Amino acid sequence: MKEAALYMHHAEKDPLEAKKIAHDTAKRIESRELKLLELVQSLGEYLTDDDTTVRAKAIGYLSAVLGELGPKSLSRQQVPVITQFLSDRLEDETGLKEVATGLTSLTKMNFFGNAEATRIMAALLGVDLPKHPPTTRFAVLTLIDALMSGNRDALKAMGDKFVTGLADLVGGEKDPRNLMILFSVMKVILVEFDIVRHTELMFDIVYCYFPITFRPPPDDPYGITAQDLKNRLRECIASTHYFAGQVFPSLIEKLDSTSQNVKMDVLQTMAACALSYGPTTMSAQSSQLWDAVKFEVLNSAGEDDLANEALQTLKAIATCLSKGLTTVPPANTPLARYLKAIVKECLELLKEPQQKQAKPAGQILATVATASAPACAFIIQSTLPALLLIYSDAGIIAKQRALMQCLNRFFESAIAVYGSWTDVSAAPGIENPLEEHREKLFGIYSQALMGSNKEETSFRLTAMRGLGKLCDIRRFLADNEIGMVVQYLDEIALDREEKDEVRDEALQNLRKISKFKSSLIMQITFPAFMAQLPDSEQESKEENKPYLGTLEALAKLSLERPVFEVLLTRLLNKLEVVLSAGSGPEYPRAILATILHVLQQRSQSTLEDTKAYYNRLIPPLLTKTVVPLVAGGSAVLADDSVLDVTGRLVRIITHELDAENQEMVMRSVFELFVNHSPSNIITENAGIVASTFRPLDKDASKEAAGSTVILTSILAASRREISLPVERVPSFLAHIIELAQTPKSAAHRLSLLRLIALVINKWTTTADSVAVKEQSQALLSSISNMEQLRILFWIATALLLRGDKYGSEVMLHLVELLSHAELGATAARGFAVLLGHDEFLNAENFAVVRLLYKQRVFSQCVPQIIDMFKKADSQTKPNLLTALSNILRSVPSTIITASLPSLLPLLLQSIELHDADVKAATISTLEITILENADVVKEHVAGVITRLLKAACDRGEEGNTPAVRKSALRCLRAFPGKLRGELLLPYKRTVLKQLQLALDDPKRTVRKEAVDTRVKWWALGEPDE
Repeated sequence: MKEAALYMHHAEKDPLEAKKIAHDTAKRIESRELKLLELVQSLGEYLTDDDTTVRAKAIGYLSAVLGELGPKSLSRQQVPVITQFLSDRLEDETGLKEVATGLTSLTKMNFFGNAEATRIMAALLGVDLPKHPPTTRFAVLTLIDALMSGNRDALKAMGDKFVTGLADLVGGEKDPRNLMILFSVMKVILVEFDIVRHTELMFDIVYCYFPITFRPPPDDPYGITAQDLKNRLRECIASTHYFAGQVFPSLIEKLDSTSQNVKMDVLQTMAACALSYGPTTMSAQSSQLWDAVKFEVLNSAGEDDLANEALQTLKAIATCLSKGLTTVPPANTPLARYLKAIVKECLELLKEPQQKQAKPAGQILATVATASAPACAFIIQSTLPALLLIYSDAGIIAKQRALMQCLNRFFESAIAVYGSWTDVSAAPGIENPLEEHREKLFGIYSQALMGSNKEETSFRLTAMRGLGKLCDIRRFLADNEIGMVVQYLDEIALDREEKDEVRDEALQNLRKISKFKSSLIMQITFPAFMAQLPDSEQESKEENKPYLGTLEALAKLSLERPVFEVLLTRLLNKLEVVLSAGSGPEYPRAILATILHVLQQRSQSTLEDTKAYYNRLIPPLLTKTVVPLVAGGSAVLADDSVLDVTGRLVRIITHELDAENQEMVMRSVFELFVNHSPSNIITENAGIVASTFRPLDKDASKEAAGSTVILTSILAASRREISLPVERVPSFLAHIIELAQTPKSAAHRLSLLRLIALVINKWTTTADSVAVKEQSQALLSSISNMEQLRILFWIATALLLRGDKYGSEVMLHLVELLSHAELGATAARGFAVLLGHDEFLNAENFAVVRLLYKQRVFSQCVPQIIDMFKKADSQTKPNLLTALSNILRSVPSTIITASLPSLLPLLLQSIELHDADVKAATISTLEITILENADVVKEHVAGVITRLLKAACDRGEEGNTPAVRKSALRCLRAFPGKLRGELLLPYKRTVLKQLQLALDDPKRTVRKEAVDTRVKWWALGEPDE
C-alpha cells in the first residue's frame, strides 16, 4: 500500500504531509472505500521488519489513522480486534510511543468498553516504562489517564494488581509534563480506589516529590511552572486521610528548613490536608500541629507572608474540627481541646499587650476565630472578659491602645463570621458572642475617642476604627448607637483643630456607614455639614466658615444614590441662597464642582436616574446662567470659571442619555444658541431670552459669548447619528470659524475651536468636505494672525482623527509655517493639539478616531521637520525642536524607535531650550529610548550625559523646573545597566560630583531622585557582593 510507504517517508521530514496522508486514509475508511483490516494487512511486511525504526513508523501510521477517525467509525467487532492487535505490540517496546498513541485514540471510540480497557492495562503493566524517553512515557501516561477517565470501573476491578502494577510502572518519574498527568491519576486512585493495604506504597510514590524544587528552563515549550506542580502534588497528598500518620510528622520536620519557599509549601500543604482529612483524623494531629506552627507566627518579624500562611494553617485546622458543630463546642470536643490550648497560651501573652509576642498572639486568636461560628464564639467567650479586665487595669494609654488593636481584630473576625450590614448571606445560628459585652465595648471606645486628649492621635484613631467596625457588624449596634457614632465622626470631621489624618479617618468611616445606614447620614451628618456652609462669601470670611473643606467632605459622603439625591437638593438650595446674597464666582463654582465630582466618581447611573439629574440640574442651571444676561441681575454663573464647571456637568449628564433624549437636548440647545426660538431648556423668561440672547453674534458680550461652552459641551457628549438642527452644516461651520478669529476670552476661544473640530469630525458628510476644504484653503492663503493658525490646527486635528487625506495636506502646510518669523513659535506649540488627548474630541465622546492616525502623522511630519532643521537658521530651529517634542510626547515609543538615529541630534538640542514642557517631554522620550533601545544612544553618550546633568543640577537655568530636574535625574539613572560599563565609567566621577548639587535641591522629591541616581552610578564598575 503506497500510502503507508509515503507516510513512513514523510513521518520525520515533513510531519504535516504525513498527517495529511493519515487524514486522507481515515476518510477512505469512513467512506467504506478502504477496510481497516486491509490497512493492517498492508503493514505486515513493515511490522515484521528487522529494523526497529521501520516497525515504529508502521505502527505510527496506523495510530495516526486511528487518531483521524471519528468516534463512530469502528464497529463493535473491529474495536476489540484492533485493541488486541495493538496490545500485543506493547511487547515490542521499540514502537511503544506509537502504540500508546493509537490505543489512546481507540479509547474515544463508541464501542470501546471495559474489557478492552482491562486488556490494555494488563499489557501495559508488563512494560518497563522507566527506561523509555520522556515523550514515550508521556504517551503511556496519557493512555492511562484516558483509561482512568472513561473506564475507571474496569481498573478498579483489577484490584491490587492494578495498584501495585502502576506503582512499578511509574516509579521514579521526573519529567514535569509527565508528573502533571501522574499526579492527576494518583489523586483519583487515592480518593476512589481501595488502597488500605497499600497506603505506604502509595505514600512513597507521591511524597517522594515533596517539596517541589523544579525550575522551568527559559525555553520551556509547555509552560509548566513549579507552582503548577506544587498545586497538583498538594492535591494528591491531601486527598486521603490514610496519609495523616506519615505526612504530618514529615511536614513538621521540614518546617525546620532554612528555605522560605519550602516552609511556605509545608504550611500550605498542612492547611490543604487539614481541610481534607476530616475531624476524626485531625483531632489526633491538632495538638502537635499547634505546637509546631505557632512559632512561625509568634517569632515572625511583622506582617510577613510566612506568618500569614501559618495563621491560615491554624485556621484550617479549626475549620476542619468545626464540621458538624452548630453550637458553642462543649469541653470534650476536639475543637474545644484545640482552641483551649491556643487561648491559654495567647491570653498569657496578651497580659502584657505591649510586648513583642502580644500582637501575633492576638492575630492568632482573631484569625482562628474566623474559622467558624463555633470557633468564634468559643474564642471570644474565653478571652474577652479577661481582655476587658486587663484594659480596665491598664494605667497607661499605650497599653490600652495595644489592647484595642487586638479587640479591633476580634471585631473584624465577627464581621467575617456574622457578616456586615451589606451581606445578604444567612447569619449563623449561634448568637454573636460580642453581644453580652456590647454596652461595655461601646462605652470604652466612645470614651477613648471623645474623652481623650486630641494629642493622643494614634489612640483615638484606633478607637475610631474600632467604632467603625462595631457599626459594620450586622445587627449588632442599634440605630441610635450608630447614630451616636455618626455624631462623634461629624464633630471630628468638622473640627478644624483636629489633625488632618484624624479628620480623614472620620470621613472614611462616615463614607462606610453611608453604604448601609444612609438614612443616618442624611438625618444627622447633612444638617451638621450644611450648617457649616456660609450663605455668602462675606459670611465665610467674617465668621471663619471656609466652605471648600466642607464641600469636599460632603462629596466624599455622597456616592450612594439616596445620599447623592439629598445632597443635590441641599446644594441647589444653597446655590440659590448664595446667588441671592450677591456672591462672587468662587463659591458657586465650588458648589457646582462638588456636584460634578460626585457624578464623576459614581458608577454609571441608570437612564432614568440620568434623566432625573438632567431635569433637576441642567434647565434650572442654564436658566440661572442665561436669564441675568438678558433681564438683568447677577451674572456670576456666566463667569468663565463657573461656566467651565457647568459645561462639564452638562457634558457628563448628556453623555449618559440615550440617543432619543440626546436629540431632544440637542434641539433645545440649538433653539437657545442658534435658532433664537423659545427653548424648553430655559424654564422662565423663555420669550425674552429667545428675542435677545445672541451668544453667537460678533458683538455679543463677553459673558454671553462665554456661554458657548454649553453648546460645545452638548455637541461633544452627543452621538454622531443625531443630526445637527441647522439648515446647512457648512454655513454653520463658516460662521463659527469667523467668530473664532475674534474670541472674547481664552475660554471662549477654546470653546469655539472645539466646536469647529467637533462639527467637522462628527457631522460633516462627503458632500460637506468640499466646503471644509474651501474654508481651510481660504485661511491658509491669507493667514496673518495666531487665531487663524489655531483654527487651522483644530481643523487638521478633526480631519486627521477621521482619516481624511485633506487633513494631511493641512498639516504639512502647518509644518512649513514653523519657519514663519511671526507665527512659527505659535505653530510649534500647536503640534501639541494635533496628537494630544482632548477631553471633548475623543472616541469616548463618539468622535471618529481611526487606528494608526498617530503613526501617519509621525511618518508625514517628522521627516519634513528633520529636513527643515538641516537648513534652518538659528531663529527657526527652536520652533522645529518644540514642534518635534510636541509630536514625540504623544506618539508610542514603538513608532519612534526606527527613527531614533536621525532624531537623537535634535533631541539633544531640545534639552537646551528654555521651554520647561519641551524639556520634560524630550527627556521623557530619551528615558524611554535608553530603557528600550539604549544602543542608539551610545555614540552620543557624552552629549546626553552633559545635557542631562545641566538640566538636573543647574537650578538657575531657565526652564529647569522641579519636574524637569526630576525627569533628568530619572533619565540619568536609566544608563547603568542599559549600556556597557566601559562606555559609562569615564563619566562616573563627573556624574557623582555634579549630583552633589542635586542632593542639595530645595525640593524633597528632587533630592530623593538624586539619591537613587547616585546609588546606581556609585555601583557602576564595583564588584557584586
